[in-house]
Amino acid sequence: MSPALPSHTRIVIIGGGVVGCSIAYHLAKIGITDVVLLERKQLTSGTTWHAAGLVGQLRATRNLTNLAKYSTELYARLEAETGQATGFKQNGSISLATTTERMEEWRRSASMARVFGLEVEEISPAEAQALFPLINVDDVVGAVFLPKDGQINPSDLTQALAKGARQAGIKIFENTKVVEITQREGRVTGLRTDKGDITCETIVNCAGMWGRAVGAMAGVDVPLHACEHFYVVTEPMDGAATTLPVLRDQDNYAYYKEDAGKILLGAFEPTAKPWGMDGIPEDFCFDELPPDLDHFMPVLERAIKRMPALETTGIRTWFCGPESFTPDDLYHLGEALNLKGFYVACGFNSIGVQSAGGVGHVMADWIRDGRPPLDLWDVDIRRTMPFQSNRTYLRDRVSEGLGLLYAEHWPFRQFETARGIRKSPLYDRLADAGACFGEVAGWERANWFAPAGIDPVYEYSYGRQNWFEYSAAEHRAVRENVGLFDLTSFAKFMVQGPDAVMVLNQISGNNMDVAPGRAVYTQWLNERGGIEADLTVTRLSETEFLVVTAAATQTRDFYYLKDHIGDARATITDVTGAYTVLAVMGPQSRALLATLTDADLSNDAHPYGFSQEIDIGYARIRATRLSYVGELGWELYIPSDMAQHIYDTVAQAGLAFDLKQAGYHALNSLRVEKAYRHWGHDIGDEDTPLEAGLGFAVAWEKPGGFIGRDALLRQRESGVRKRLLQFCLADDSKLIYHNEPIWRDGAIAGHITSGMFGHTLGAAIGLGYVETKPGDELLQSDYEIEVAGIRVKAAASLRPLYDPSGARLRV
Repeated sequence: MSPALPSHTRIVIIGGGVVGCSIAYHLAKIGITDVVLLERKQLTSGTTWHAAGLVGQLRATRNLTNLAKYSTELYARLEAETGQATGFKQNGSISLATTTERMEEWRRSASMARVFGLEVEEISPAEAQALFPLINVDDVVGAVFLPKDGQINPSDLTQALAKGARQAGIKIFENTKVVEITQREGRVTGLRTDKGDITCETIVNCAGMWGRAVGAMAGVDVPLHACEHFYVVTEPMDGAATTLPVLRDQDNYAYYKEDAGKILLGAFEPTAKPWGMDGIPEDFCFDELPPDLDHFMPVLERAIKRMPALETTGIRTWFCGPESFTPDDLYHLGEALNLKGFYVACGFNSIGVQSAGGVGHVMADWIRDGRPPLDLWDVDIRRTMPFQSNRTYLRDRVSEGLGLLYAEHWPFRQFETARGIRKSPLYDRLADAGACFGEVAGWERANWFAPAGIDPVYEYSYGRQNWFEYSAAEHRAVRENVGLFDLTSFAKFMVQGPDAVMVLNQISGNNMDVAPGRAVYTQWLNERGGIEADLTVTRLSETEFLVVTAAATQTRDFYYLKDHIGDARATITDVTGAYTVLAVMGPQSRALLATLTDADLSNDAHPYGFSQEIDIGYARIRATRLSYVGELGWELYIPSDMAQHIYDTVAQAGLAFDLKQAGYHALNSLRVEKAYRHWGHDIGDEDTPLEAGLGFAVAWEKPGGFIGRDALLRQRESGVRKRLLQFCLADDSKLIYHNEPIWRDGAIAGHITSGMFGHTLGAAIGLGYVETKPGDELLQSDYEIEVAGIRVKAAASLRPLYDPSGARLRV
């Protein structure tokens, strides 16, 4: 007789795939065993059972790579620990390149792998063939080999994790369907199943492709959608040795692995087939989808050229099964913003098996501590927007997302599907001016402007892309004259109430208790002194503040502030759509605006950091003197219904000043030259203001203190262990973007967090942390930045290389 479902437990995990079982296993490892795992059918059913079982380690960031590295370490010992075979073997993996552009990507990836402590080798076509003799390499220009990558049997792995969890006392119930999630006052209270009710403190949504539906039960948006994933398994093949590494041939959309003397050939084709638009059948379990030979045949035809033996070897299995994908090809982890105690771990975009070990480890710590154990912003559920759970949006977006896994990962690559969702009121005017739009958090944003007669379309490469010179002209206009940016995508919150200043001061490193009309640059901090947000706050009155932050962190920052209001007499309102933002930037910005308003914009009357309402044209707007480009300038906050009028007025007056439209690529190159930090790249919740060189924005002695002050005081006393530096490459032909290794005196000491070509300084400029210790003379070392395997000399600085005194901001 099956054990009875308990009426209460501390934690309930929904979903018995590899991720759910890994979280259960890791909760047990940290001593939390009052846990129930519920599976609607049987363990591994849904997606895990038919996963290919590839175990790669290199991901896009250090922390995601560390998660994958941990997975391989866990899988290597799991069989011995649990007695359950997993089929894990580390034969390595090969990634082929058939173009010089792809080889550039692999070389950059290899450089990144070295930063992250992975073993990686660049190998020749002949060496690739020696490792995988079945392949034809006539069109191959090179490859990389990661010897510690491998493969595993996903079902056996899941059973091993489940066995380890059970041995520690965790209860697992199969054939138990969750039908409702209960909550009270914004917190989980339990759930109802077809076998009975359970009260609990925490629920973890590991429901895979059902994750969106489970989230909807709780009123939580979990944007993911299933796509059909195709692979074939051959009959036994001569040469399919058990020692073969995994082979990836991204230029031909394919991966290969040995499977019991056979070859499994899988595909990530350019245009995928979404599945389950009308819901997933109730009885779906170990089901397959109908094979689509016409859809798969182009991949197979290419594969026969790569592996000629396929032409004469029979196909034993034509497989098609669903896997869940997210809008940005990154999975979802963490606690829901709008429901305490509801955690998410799903949407793994075909990398669930290789990620599961690390995900289980960090999620167990996250659940125990109530905060992420390390910076996981790339996959944090707080990055998502509500519209991204729209079923039509998801269907269209994931049709592209699956293929992008194997497409070239070009710098600045933009999604092409599910676009045009959020637009500034100025969108049409910018389009008429030649804007090429990129997308962030659904916003269409002008990244660069094409001259008349040039199509505003990206031509991607790792070198100077087609927009390079156009953006350079925008950059120079801002440095030397005046430029106009549309920054409407800024997230904007109105904080109001008698306790508003107290609430803001509690989470802000800087002092918010300033006179009305002052704008303050600050970081919001956590208890460890880490930077949760990087933004500006303008005091409008004694009880009213305008918070302005990045588009990408709109939901995260809103809820971070909301969660700290508590019982205080303060409210927060998202007014992002209510205001359009135009930034008039450059040495001639004051002269231009002076022709449009009778307000005194002189340095005495309107100094840096000052904000006031002014009249322009027929409208009244707010002009705030701030700059993210390092030049004199104003941000104009305009009621959105008046935005077109103000834009037309400024643009018309700008004709006399040769005003130039400028996009986000120019904004980025300008800010990198000035060493302005970008949250999510240069700073995050693991970085402190002292490490980031932002100590000037910490009001150490403000009344009442602030969250993180004690941690920062300890760090100030003991000294930092890393420090953000700015670098200028000596070779102006090399470009850097992020994650390039920083070499200090012949050893890797850090990596680039963001980089861009500095058109004023005349070379690629980057920011990056370097390991240090008290008394260390950072600037007395020799530095090099590794670019695609080549080390390039670089000058390093603790102060901005452009206008280090900041004089140009304050003229």
